[in-house]
This record gives sequence, structure tokens and C-alpha cells, in this order.
Amino acid sequence: MEKPRQGGLRILFADDEAHLRDLMQMELPRLGHEVTVCPDGITALRTLERGLYDVALLDIRMPGMTGIEVLEQVRQASPDTQVILLTGQASVDTAVQALRLGAFDYLTKPCKWTELEVLLGRVAERRDMANKTAALESRLKAAEGTPLLIGETPVMQQVRRLIETIAPTDATVMILGETGTGKELIARNLHDKSRRSDRAFIPVNCGALPENLVESELFGHRKGAFTGADSNRKGLFEVANGGTLFLDEVGELDKSVQVKLLRFLESGEIRRVGENEPFRVDVRVLCATNRDLRDMVAQELFREDLFFRLNTFEIYLPPLRDRKADIPALARHMLARYVSRRGLTQSNISPEALEVLQNHAWPGNIRELANMIERATILAGDGPILPEHLPTQLPARGKSQPAAAGGSGSNGGPHFQIPEGNPTLRDVEMKYILTVLEKHTGNKPAAARELGISLKTLYNKINQLQHT
Repeated sequence: MEKPRQGGLRILFADDEAHLRDLMQMELPRLGHEVTVCPDGITALRTLERGLYDVALLDIRMPGMTGIEVLEQVRQASPDTQVILLTGQASVDTAVQALRLGAFDYLTKPCKWTELEVLLGRVAERRDMANKTAALESRLKAAEGTPLLIGETPVMQQVRRLIETIAPTDATVMILGETGTGKELIARNLHDKSRRSDRAFIPVNCGALPENLVESELFGHRKGAFTGADSNRKGLFEVANGGTLFLDEVGELDKSVQVKLLRFLESGEIRRVGENEPFRVDVRVLCATNRDLRDMVAQELFREDLFFRLNTFEIYLPPLRDRKADIPALARHMLARYVSRRGLTQSNISPEALEVLQNHAWPGNIRELANMIERATILAGDGPILPEHLPTQLPARGKSQPAAAGGSGSNGGPHFQIPEGNPTLRDVEMKYILTVLEKHTGNKPAAARELGISLKTLYNKINQLQHT
């Protein structure tokens, strides 16, 4: 079966007239579409259960099940599929009924080829508009973050030059750096400076995905592929089609998902869970990790061939402690953002407060700085930020915070007290997890290492805590 070109549609055509099926199977691929033909409505539904389609072209009168009946089933099982009905009778009542049931449109047989082309073009436009809407939403969300290129230290100038060189290409990029250094902002900047900037930027934290649903989230699934798969669903690769998919914490993917990611990078094809037929998507992949993937490769925890595919270009984002000269500019920008958001009038940070900030070790990097400036903005009100608006005790580099702030006790571990009353084992566990997280100022990878659990397990436990 010929695969659709960029912009093409996946079309299911159902009609009991063999010559029409032959015609569609021959002509639609010439327009860049992929087509699957079926002789009746029942076969069409079975085909839809095995895969997702952009369009279902259905004859209204078919043996076994009418096009209207198939339409009703499609709207429930695959709501993203647009249905165009073909009728041999110019019946207004039939057309109205079809439109009320959610049909995209209808054509009267024998339909003109130009009319069909126009309708398919409208379907493609609607799909593209949905992608552009997703892109706009992601860009509006990105506007809330700290701009990437603030800072004039030599290391940041080098990062800026790399971005300008790499962004216009479709090369995969591996972004390295500690948690909180702004790796997603690097990825957003690469996307915004690329030819894909008007399409979706889809970030996904691989470590936060439920372990049993990672493959489905990324690649999609068909109805019935596993327990709970009540309808066909697009994966994030499909949602990002034409745009950029940012895989944060890529080192958390297990080997089975790594294989499918490698297949996409080599062929441009993905396959939904429960489907046999792969299909093409046009997605640029950007990745980030705070783990040593080379060490993971040596330990056979990460595929070597996938590592080299992902690591076409490498951008290292330094921790904030290695670019302290950028702290004043970053702090002032964050202050201006929070002041604008809250309608305040303050606009500066005292030299004494800046000195405190520059003497801090910043274990939480830029994320920690952003949180600290937001807190200080609230405390300062309409006046300048002063040292007293900052936390009274900031940990020196390489040392833990005092016990009162969740720091170390006499044995070097986090200060921890058993919850009062009659706590359950789960209460004690959650209290200890929160204590370790506080010790590491929210740095989840560091907390996971101290707890002796994987980052994915830590995310699962945090999710459990949030839903209790």
C-alpha cells in the first residue's frame, strides 16, 4: 500500500460497487493519500477497529449495515475520523440526518472527482488547523517560561551559537544538564527558530508517564488493544505531526519503547499499539536528560544504536552555579515578569539582595531562582526586593540545609520525624519522601537517588500522594 505524502490523508472507502473501489484505490494515492477499501459497512467497522483514519468515505446503501449506521458507530469509536457519505439519491432528508449525526459532508452519486477533491481538501485544512491551534497553545504556554537566551557568559554565548546553527535543520538534538537548568526552554527555542515554528511543540516527561501506558501515550492505540482502551486514540507522535516532539528524561524509557523510537528515527514510521500496519509521520525529535546515557549504554540500560541516533547534536546547559554572572539579568527579568503579572509597581532588586543571590549554590538551578524571586516579589509588595525578603538560611555549596528546613541530621541524612498519631506505613513513606524532596529543593532525580528508587517510581508515588 502506498504511504501518504506529507499533508496526505488516511482514507477508508466503503462501497459495494467493485469498480468504484478499484477507482478509489487507483486515484486517491495519486493525490498523495493512503486508501483502504471495503465492500460493506461491517468490514469497514472492523477495519476502523484495527487503525485510525482521517476520513471514512461511506456509501449510504451497503449490504449488512448502512452508511448511516456505520457513521453512528464511527462517531463513538473514532471521533477524530471525519465521515463523508455517498448517496445515490439526492435526498435532502438523508443529508440532514447524516449531518445531524456528525457527518462532515455528503456527496450525491455519481459524484464529480473535483467535488471529492474539494471535500478532502477541507478535511486536511481542518486537521492542519487543529495542529496549528495546538501549536499556538504550546507557544502561549511557553511565553510563561523564562526566555532561553538571557545571559552573556561565554558558555551561554556558545549555547546561543549552537541553537542558531542547529535550529533550521531537522537534526535530532540531545540537551544535557541538571534538573532545573532550563532544558525545555532550549528545546522550545530550537522549535521556534525552525521551519516548524507554526506547528505544534509537544513536550512530554518520559519519567512521569505511567509505566504501563508509555507506548500508548507516545504511539497511540486502537480500540480494544488492552484493558481500558475503549476507543481509538492518537499518540503524541501523531499530535506532533509536522512539528516537534520533545522527550524530556528520555533515559527513563524502557527497552521495548526504545526499539519503537529507534524504528521511527530510522524509517519515519510508527505503529499504534494493537495495529499491524505502520504509517508515516513528520516529526522532529528533541531529547533531554540529566543522566549519563553513555554510562547507561555501558550498563546495557540504554540502546547504543538509539543513543547515536538521538545524539546527532549535543547541547550542554550548564548549572546556574557555573554562570553566576548571569544571575542579576535573570533575576531582574523574573522580577519584571512577576510584577507585570500581579499589577505591582516594584521594579528592582537591591544590590545587597543580588549579592545574597550570587553567593547561593543554587542546587535547584534556574527553577529554584524563579521560585525564590516569585516568593520575594510577594513579600516585598510595592518596594524593592531586600535581603530580608529572601530565605533566611540558604545552603552553601555542597552542604545540606539545616534540619528546620528539611536538612541533614547528625547522621547526614534528612531530618525526619514520624507523623503523630497512629500513622500507617504509607503515611510514614510519604512523609519521608516529602522530607527528602524538601531537602533537595524539589530536585526529583536527586531525591530518587537518595531514596534508592527510580525516577519513574518517585513520580508514581507523588501522583498517589496528590490523589489522596
